[in-house]
Amino acid sequence: MPRINNPKPPKRAPKIDPRRGQKKKPCSLCAHHVNYVDYKDLKTLGKYLSDRGKIRGRRVSGNCQQHQRDISDAIKTARELALLPYTQRTVTEKRGRGGRGDRDSRGPRPSDRDEQVDDVVVEDEAYEAASEEGEE
Repeated sequence: MPRINNPKPPKRAPKIDPRRGQKKKPCSLCAHHVNYVDYKDLKTLGKYLSDRGKIRGRRVSGNCQQHQRDISDAIKTARELALLPYTQRTVTEKRGRGGRGDRDSRGPRPSDRDEQVDDVVVEDEAYEAASEEGEE
């Protein structure tokens, strides 16, 4: 009997799917038989953008590889033509880490600001009084 020089490796156990029991999202563009993704269709492209303006990934949007590529190209074209923004404006509030040491970089204390505001209000009252005299 001939000897086998290259024995077959043992079969490995199948990998455990972390999303077991869940079906993959179907590609919405394939379901609707879309052949061309239009860069001017901002409503459709907006579904594939995050709240900060990033392009959503394939796993999140559920698109097939070809349609995801078409969508990203259409979004990039729309951005280039200024139909879509590159980023969304977000307001974040940063707080200082130190105690009172960083007070100087933030400007005057609130008590100092009140005095400055009172000076401006006095000037405005004087201006209003002068304008009333001019009208009469």
